Amino acid sequence: MAEAFSVVDVRVFDGRELTAPVTVTVRDGVIEGGPGGGRVVDARGAVLLPGLIDAHVHVRRRETLDVLARHGVTTALDMASWPPELPDSLRRASGTTDLRSAGLPAIGPGGRHAKLLGLPEEAIVTEPAAAEGWVAARVAEGSDYIKVILEAPGQGGPGVEVARALVEAAHRHGKQVVAHAASPGAYTMAIDAGADVVTHAPLGMPAGTSDVERTRVAVPTLTMMRAIASFSGRPEGFAAARATVEALHRAGVPILAGTDANDELGDALAVPYGTSLHDELALLVEAGLSTAAALRAATSLPARHFGLADRGVIAPGLRADLLLIDGDPLADITATRNVLRVWCAGVERS
Repeated sequence: MAEAFSVVDVRVFDGRELTAPVTVTVRDGVIEGGPGGGRVVDARGAVLLPGLIDAHVHVRRRETLDVLARHGVTTALDMASWPPELPDSLRRASGTTDLRSAGLPAIGPGGRHAKLLGLPEEAIVTEPAAAEGWVAARVAEGSDYIKVILEAPGQGGPGVEVARALVEAAHRHGKQVVAHAASPGAYTMAIDAGADVVTHAPLGMPAGTSDVERTRVAVPTLTMMRAIASFSGRPEGFAAARATVEALHRAGVPILAGTDANDELGDALAVPYGTSLHDELALLVEAGLSTAAALRAATSLPARHFGLADRGVIAPGLRADLLLIDGDPLADITATRNVLRVWCAGVERS
């Protein structure tokens, strides 16, 4: 049960800078305007951020949500989960990180990444004519958005015509499409198909100028790309991913913070939940984003681009997802790691 409380003497990140010390009041899980109310939490000049949003995770159990919450990640966007009863049960969890999910993603008949996830045969889409029925089934199961896993041409993923048909079908159903694209060829295919969000920055070589300029929204998952490059023994692969992020940022493409956090791909590619989002923020700053832009990449931007209008900023009437930290993240982005308190819809996490 969310209690009424007021956080006093707190500096608030307003999307661009820190305010002078103010009071933030919460009642029934919602931020209120005006002073005072309920239990008093003295922040003593600490910094209050909107709860962080990880725009690319893989969650299979309730306990994972609690781990995310402890690190200030109050919303998680899951990019592959099945059977449908699983993401549905996780969406219903209260007092912890809020989950949205793609449910079952679309794959081709032989893609390497799809095999790593052990996806069921129902995920395979081989013909454009099958796209409408496949998307309708995911919508009926409750998918919040549609995910398609693309591979380099000839590597067993869906072809561009199938991907385009999936995008068009998803749009008819009012859903946006997130495309996995971890190679230059897959990235081009995602752009050509009209994907709304492209996740991963390609390894091997940076995305081409035309692809960068046509990207609508990007979730680079630099944390995962660094892990893959290290595992493969090709550090230049990560340099290419970072160069893509630099180019996307220069082009003004919205960049969202996502990690590909998982515990199912083995030790080499297992990205830890929660802590990895703080790593991602640091990597985005290293790639040229300002500290304020990096914070927006994990707060207001994913809320805006995934239709979560009730969160992402600290303002009256919005969901009280809040992260209290020690230190100034605009001066040093690593200050986000100094978690003092976390509230999920007004419920404080221990």
